[in-house]
Parts: sequence; C-alpha cells; structure tokens
Amino acid sequence: MFQPVVDLVQGGIYGHESLIRGPERTVLHSADALFAEARRQGLATRLEMLSAQAGIATFQQHGRGGYLFLNMSATALLQSWAQHGEGFLQALLAGVPLDPSRIVIEMTEHDPVSSRLPALMDVFAALRRWGLRIALDDYGVGHSSMQLWAEARPDLVKVDRYFFQGISRDETRQKLVKAILATAQCLGTPILAEGIETQEDLQTVRDLGIRYAQGWHLGGPASEPLTQVLAPAQAALAARQASPSFGRASNTAASLRVQAPAVKVGRHTNDEVHRLFSEHKNLHAVAVVDEDDRPVGIINRRDFSERYAQRYTRELFGRDLCSRFMNAQPVLVDQHTSMDQLSRVLVSEDQRYLVDGFIITCEGRYDGLGTGEALVRSVTEMRIEAARYANPLTSLPGNIPISQHIGALLEQGAEFVTCYGDLNNFKPFNDVYGYWRGDDMIQLCADTLKQHCDPLRDFVGHVGGDDFVVLFRSPDWQARVQAAIAQFNRGAIDLYDEDGRDRGGIEAEDRYGVLRFFPFVTLSVGALLVGPAPSAGRIRPEDIASAAAQVKHKVKHGSLSLVTERYGQSLVL
Repeated sequence: MFQPVVDLVQGGIYGHESLIRGPERTVLHSADALFAEARRQGLATRLEMLSAQAGIATFQQHGRGGYLFLNMSATALLQSWAQHGEGFLQALLAGVPLDPSRIVIEMTEHDPVSSRLPALMDVFAALRRWGLRIALDDYGVGHSSMQLWAEARPDLVKVDRYFFQGISRDETRQKLVKAILATAQCLGTPILAEGIETQEDLQTVRDLGIRYAQGWHLGGPASEPLTQVLAPAQAALAARQASPSFGRASNTAASLRVQAPAVKVGRHTNDEVHRLFSEHKNLHAVAVVDEDDRPVGIINRRDFSERYAQRYTRELFGRDLCSRFMNAQPVLVDQHTSMDQLSRVLVSEDQRYLVDGFIITCEGRYDGLGTGEALVRSVTEMRIEAARYANPLTSLPGNIPISQHIGALLEQGAEFVTCYGDLNNFKPFNDVYGYWRGDDMIQLCADTLKQHCDPLRDFVGHVGGDDFVVLFRSPDWQARVQAAIAQFNRGAIDLYDEDGRDRGGIEAEDRYGVLRFFPFVTLSVGALLVGPAPSAGRIRPEDIASAAAQVKHKVKHGSLSLVTERYGQSLVL
C-alpha cells in the first residue's frame, strides 16, 4: 500500500510512504498485528526487509515519480547491516533499478536507541554515501529524542499525529508545534506533519509554515500511488487565511518576483546553463524545473561560474545534465505568501537564500525568482511600517493596520466578527492611581485579549487609550470573548490597593466634578457579525468600524458586558 506525502508549498505529491498489510480477512491483516507476531517468532528484521523490498518493487512497477519512504526500525537497520555490510543497498534493492536518491529511510523504533547511536551513525553515513535520505518517524512520542535528532541530523522529521489532530482548535497543540518548529529551524531540518484529517487542520499546518504533510485528508493508503493531490485538499491549500497583507501584492512574495528563464532537469546541459548566464548578465541564479514546470533545484551563478572556470570542468561536465551542479533543496515560496510569513526565512539556519535567492511558485509551478537582498529589504520595510503604526504602550497594531485587516477580510468575502472593547470606570481609576497604574490596566487588557485569540485566525488591535478592536474568525469567538471578559475583570481587581479592594471600588470626581463612588474597572465588548456578503454594494472598512463603535456605545449605556449585532440588523444577546 502507498500513502501520499504532500508538499504544501507546491501543492503536489512529494512522495509516497510504503506500507505493508497482511492477508485480508485474517487476524494478521493489520501491520501492528503482523509485526507483533513476527517479533514473537523472531522474524521482525526479515519481515521489515521483505516489506521494504516489496515496496520498492511495486513502486517501480507503477512508474511514479517522487520519493519512496520506507519504514525500518533501528534494530532492523543494524541487524541487516551486520548481515550484508557494504552489500546492504544491493540487498535492499533486490535487483530493482530504482535510483537510491529517491529512497527515504524512515527510522521507526519502539525501543531506546541511545546505547546504539554510534553504530547507527555508521549505517546512516553509508546510506547517505549511496544517496539515500534519512527521516525520523513519529517524533514527539515513544523513544524519539532530541539527542537522536541532533546526532542523526535527519533530512526530514515526521512529527507524530498526536500534535496535529484538532490543531486548528487547540492552542496548546499549536504552541507545542511552534516549539518543535523552532528546534527544526535551529537544526535546519524540514518538518512533516502526520495525521492530517480535516481541512481546518491542513490549513493551520500550512499557515504554521510546515512544508510537508500526510494524512487521510490528503490521501489514505491505496494499492496504487496517487498522481495528484485529492481535490478537497487542493481546494483547502488554495484557500488562504486573511492577513493584513491579503490581496495586496506589495506585501506578498509576488512583489519580489523577478521574471527569469528556467532550465529543464532532464533536458538542458551545463553548457546551456553557462550560455544562459552569459546572455543574462543580471541573472543571479537559474531555476531547474521538471516537465510540469515544478521546481526541483536552483543553480547559483557565482558557484556555477567558479566551478566552470576550473581547468577541464567544461570539457568533463559541459554536456552533462544541469542537475549535476544544482542545489536540490531550494527555498520555494508561493506567490501569495505574506511578508510576515517570509520573515521566518531570515531566521532559519539555512542562509543559502542570501546567495541563491529563492524560487517563487504559482500553484506549485515555477513563476519566477526572488533575491535574498530584496527579501531582507522588504521585511525590514514591513517591520518599520508595523512599528510606525503600532501602539507604543501595547505594541499592538493601531488604526491603519486595523482598517487594512478589515479591508482584507471584506475583499476575501470572509465571515468575521468585529469586537470593540472598552473599559468601564477607567478614567476615575486613572485619576486616582495615576497614569502608571492606568498603563498597567491597559496592558492587562491587551495581554488578556491576546491570550484568548487564535493567532492563526484572529487579529488584535489597539485603537488608543482604553479602546481595543479584535477581529475574530474563530468559530468559538463568543466563548473566547466571555472568557476574556471574566479573566480581565478578575485581574483588574488586583490593581486596586487594599482599601479599594475591600470597598469594591474607589471614590473620585465624575465628569461634572461631583465626588461619587465608582466600582471596579470592567471590560465590555460590542460585537458586530459580518457575513460573507453583508449587503448590496461595496462595504468599506470605515463602515464596519463605525457600526462596531455604535454597538460599543449600546454596551456602555446598557451596562452590559457583551452586546452582539449583525451588520445591518440588530440582534442583542
């Protein structure tokens, strides 16, 4: 059986994992039962080797492209190496003419491997000499460890399905995955997300910046490898989350695109690449694409020219295919990728993009090149612009970014909720305790709102003073708002002194100069529901902002904590 591995950037099939099944309608049909019985009889290593050989033979028969992922435990690898030594590759291929560079060995292990790491490293070194790649499977559970990751330096880490099931609704899982991604960036290792079973989880994984994914939503195990991604998954990958830069080409990778010719991986030679560089003096690199125009590599001008200038290089390799001198792992960026997402490239350990640049794609196909210099400049400009419009106290986006984000949501035709938050009794508190304590109250509100928002779906802005705007796309927005109100109201009490807490508030002058009692500061929110098509005609961001402000006033005058209205239609909750 074969289950597809999908490249979320290109939107195509990256490879297939080879899976084994026992005889149908028997107790040994499932892989778990089959291997458990093999281990009981002392045949596990032999079964693993036979399974790998069967996968290779069947995959080659189908004639599919991409990588083939083979599962092998550390025990099986070590025992097979002990048996075959330098003949291991020949034993694995068993006469099948599959290019070893298309094989990825997924190391699965249910037993600790720390005591066997030196021997494993020797096996990995041999596999890499032959062109095979190494992946760690089920990372995050069992005996997968940071030590193994650091020592093995795998070409890919497959993170266990536990972290991704329901990740679109689980902020704890999102935080755990971000921590894993931070480690992956430090070690320069691509990540594969396992167990993707819903459209929402797929989009969340993509927006987190994970390159590869696998799961039932992308395709289950089948007797024949897929040729393309399933239609529902293609639609999910095509749908983009709204962001402040949504729909604005100047804030996406498309703005960095340089139109440049590409070469075909199995057709053009090194001499033709040299001729291309000679004809295009400003070309910093050349993309290498397959017959479907999907990028497979990049050739850096400087590196290529230095090699070609060496004695006999042109005579020896000039007629060789251009893939000889290419970087087979270029940075690929979809044209719709926002600058905020692109900024992650700047902090990655792999800094080759500064010299090679990166390849810009459209629906997975080659669309142009981008330079590291242009990326650094654009991200820097974006950061300066964001700082320019950020609130100096909370560092949250101010009026202009809020309006831009509302405009992006309207352009997308998205359904969202505009929540306008305001603090009750804040001015008397600020007058009595001073602006330092008042700033603490405002910061408390900002922190509370951020804590109850999904960073992948929701947007928090600070209009100024004690006014905040939250743009929700989370389906459970109402529960989030109510939780934020309750948490803030509890936290606000702690900012009063002991006398104020005992009395339930403070005495201060009202707007007419009359001394009276004011209870604790509380948070109230006016929520405006905006549907996919609010009404006929074009809706402007300022229309939404104005309507949300009116709902906020109703909250203030009605002494309520939350009032909800649909845009153009009153609906008080």
